[in-house]
Amino acid sequence: MSTIEDVAKLAGLSRTTVSRVLNDHPYVSDTKKKLVQQAMEQLGYVPNSAARSLRNQKTGIIAVLIPKISTPFFSQLIEKLEMAASAKGYQLIICQTQFLKQKERNYLNLLKTRQVDGVIMTSVENDWPVVDAYLNYGPIVLCNEIVENAQIPMVYMDQAYSGYTIANHLLERGHRHIAYCSNGMVSEGMKAREHGFKQALAEAGCYFDEKFHFQQALSVEDGRQIFKRIASMKTSPTAIFTGGDAVAAGVVSEAKRHGWSIPGDLAVVGFDNMEITEILDPQITTVIQPVQEMALKSMDVIYDKIHKKQYRSYEKHEFSSQLAVRESTMMKRKLVATS
Repeated sequence: MSTIEDVAKLAGLSRTTVSRVLNDHPYVSDTKKKLVQQAMEQLGYVPNSAARSLRNQKTGIIAVLIPKISTPFFSQLIEKLEMAASAKGYQLIICQTQFLKQKERNYLNLLKTRQVDGVIMTSVENDWPVVDAYLNYGPIVLCNEIVENAQIPMVYMDQAYSGYTIANHLLERGHRHIAYCSNGMVSEGMKAREHGFKQALAEAGCYFDEKFHFQQALSVEDGRQIFKRIASMKTSPTAIFTGGDAVAAGVVSEAKRHGWSIPGDLAVVGFDNMEITEILDPQITTVIQPVQEMALKSMDVIYDKIHKKQYRSYEKHEFSSQLAVRESTMMKRKLVATS
């Protein structure tokens, strides 16, 4: 069995230099790192990860807290985060909070008990002072979330702009009675999305009717039930922003089952650009989130914080979205007076 001394001899370097490479020391040249890697591969040398962890007081593990694994967006985000983590030699553990404060605190305790090197939070359920206390034990990065008074890095999409863009898209097609769906997450990002949506309506002189605000919309079944409520209204919306592609799919499928035309009777906009949006007939207009870019940035940032041991740092890394316009909103409507 090869030893670290064998690696050093083959690489033509000192044992100390090889040890520094294995322990990811910041002051080792890329050339020496490459020599050590080549020697390790040639000898079949595998470092003792447990011993390295004890020496470094690092686990090589990052916890990702998400509210619901079944939500397509979070599944996609986890996949991209895992790939980014693996490229840096880290493993992920996935922690589902189910929007529960206690479960969130339980998972944050992994940082306190040194079972993980850092935590990426994709939602925040507890008041920020509760979460902030855990920064005494390691880094926390927000991904897909904003907390204005948090002294940590935040990686997110401009939700206000997304909401504003969607509303304008529907307004430009002549819609004035537009429904809005929210998913139940009480976060700065979701508030910003709703604000941007309503701001565009207000600028167009269009009144938003609160009876067109559907809450707790997360699944295909939620979309079906929302359509049934719309169909039963005396004055129904002519367009709906569903807040999620699964909800949009439910609305479209139920509308077609009831003989409604999409988008003739009801224009539909989703969110997240899941595969289902291109499979359904009609294809669904949706928002493309920069999932890969946010995942890569989140991993770069937390990797930096772990190694520099600088946990409190107010940083904002904002990304833009794109609107993929498809058949579910393509038909223009005749302009009608605002009620």
